Amino acid sequence: MRKAIGLLVLGLALTGTTGCGSDKGAGDGKIGGEITVLTQRTDIVNTVFQDYKKKFEAKYPGTTVKFEAITDYEGEVRVRMNTKNYGDVLLIPNSVNADQLKSFFEPLGSVEELQDKYRFVRTEQTFDGKVYGLSITGNAQGYVLNKKVWAQAGVTEPPKTPEEFLAALKAIKDKTGAIPLYTNYKDGWPLGQWEGARGAISGDPDAATKLADDDAPWAAGKEHYVLDSLLYDAVKGGLTEPDPATTNWEQSKGLLGTGKIATMVLGSWSIVQMQQAATSKDDIGYWPFPHQTNGKFYSVIGGDYKNAININSKNKATARAWIDWFTDESNYATDQGGVSTLKSAAMPATLADLTAAKTELLELNPAPKGKEGRADKIGNAAEIALYDGKYRQGIVDAARGAKNQTKDQIFADLNKKWSAARAKLG
Repeated sequence: MRKAIGLLVLGLALTGTTGCGSDKGAGDGKIGGEITVLTQRTDIVNTVFQDYKKKFEAKYPGTTVKFEAITDYEGEVRVRMNTKNYGDVLLIPNSVNADQLKSFFEPLGSVEELQDKYRFVRTEQTFDGKVYGLSITGNAQGYVLNKKVWAQAGVTEPPKTPEEFLAALKAIKDKTGAIPLYTNYKDGWPLGQWEGARGAISGDPDAATKLADDDAPWAAGKEHYVLDSLLYDAVKGGLTEPDPATTNWEQSKGLLGTGKIATMVLGSWSIVQMQQAATSKDDIGYWPFPHQTNGKFYSVIGGDYKNAININSKNKATARAWIDWFTDESNYATDQGGVSTLKSAAMPATLADLTAAKTELLELNPAPKGKEGRADKIGNAAEIALYDGKYRQGIVDAARGAKNQTKDQIFADLNKKWSAARAKLG
């Protein structure tokens, strides 16, 4: 399983249609009948999700929940959305721009109605004041580490600067047999996880809006310069895997869990999976991005994939009942080590390290009306999709000598493409 990542929109129709979702359903607005739920959780669809199915069907007699677990969730669902057949409940692909939501999904209510009860509805998968999805869980942003390995290298507290972080990685290389930092280059999407540092470096809840208004995000001192410099410098310094082209995501979980890898930059969703692969779950920790503003660590919290209703579903009442039950009663978020979408729920024990470091959790502010999703649109137009990891693969290639570019040349090229895309979009 992995967290939601942003991808370029390819081939999505821009107008909604009416028609078939599940053919078997309570089309009269009553809860009952059959729904199909799409999920990316191929690992637990036959275990944990079967328990959810039993509990939901017991609460709502006469209902039937069927799951479709999809490995290449973004790719396959994006294609299916060119038809009407994309389930009754699905996770909104991140390739859907904000202004497209109303064409594919049923609104769940207004931001005003839902924001007091739920996190992540002010800014995520909303448009024109309407909420189109409720997050399955929330994530803090930082990096997951094997604390036992870090302790062997003499580091027991989170580094406060990129320089301290690089020094810690060098100590790990010198004093242990572990790979200090694993990029998961080959799979690509893990490099998109570095984007989670946006807002954490500056401590600014308006970071996304300001990014969309900036012609040179990779200028010295700015957030993208800081985070992408850290990636470049770690690779250049020989502090990452020796052959990025042979990385393997599934294997990497076991390698970090057993101490053969020390660190990966991933959202907090990864903690439970690393613990499951670890010799002892106490070996696994989660620290904030190595940068402080005004003497304080920040970690941006945001929603993961959002459950939504296919606008073409013939059983929207049951689909909505499933989303409400999943969000309010399943306990999925907390069980998976995430931040609950419910504001009333307690923080998970998996984030105890962030608390110990006195990290301030930061939820980004919504963009001004008319600028929703603008940074992602600019990135897509510039072919610098911020969350898919591809442009950071280029940074890794340059840093390891596979591409003839200096860091300054890379950043100048990124600024040029970004500025041109901003001008083109107006």
